[in-house]
Amino acid sequence: MSDQTDSPFDEIEKGTPPGAAAPPAGGGDEEATTHSAADLEAVFDVPVKVSAVLGRSRMEVSELLKLSTGAVVELDRKVGEAIDIYVNDRLVARGEVVLVEDRLGVTMTEIIKDRG
Repeated sequence: MSDQTDSPFDEIEKGTPPGAAAPPAGGGDEEATTHSAADLEAVFDVPVKVSAVLGRSRMEVSELLKLSTGAVVELDRKVGEAIDIYVNDRLVARGEVVLVEDRLGVTMTEIIKDRG
C-alpha cells in the first residue's frame, strides 16, 4: 500500500484527543451522532402525548350534529394503509394497528427522521 492512499482518518483535525469525536465535516455545531440510552436518562420521566391517527375527515358542523350512534364516518385512508403516530403533535413514525389481547395497539413500521 502506498503512502499516497486516501485514508478515512485524513479528515480528522490534528490535535483532537484520541477517542474524541472529530468535528463534523461541514464545520457546523452538530453533536456527535453516537448516543446511548444513558444520555437520555434525565428525560425518561417526562410525560408526552402519543397519538395514533387512523385517518381524517372534514365535515360541516351541521353534518356532525346529524351523526348518531352507529354512524360511519369515511376517513381519508384505505384499509391496510399505514397510520400516523404523533408524539406531542409531531409526526414521528408510521405503523399498523394490532390487537393485543382485548385491546388495540400500534406497531411502528417506519420511523420519521425529518427534523425540519
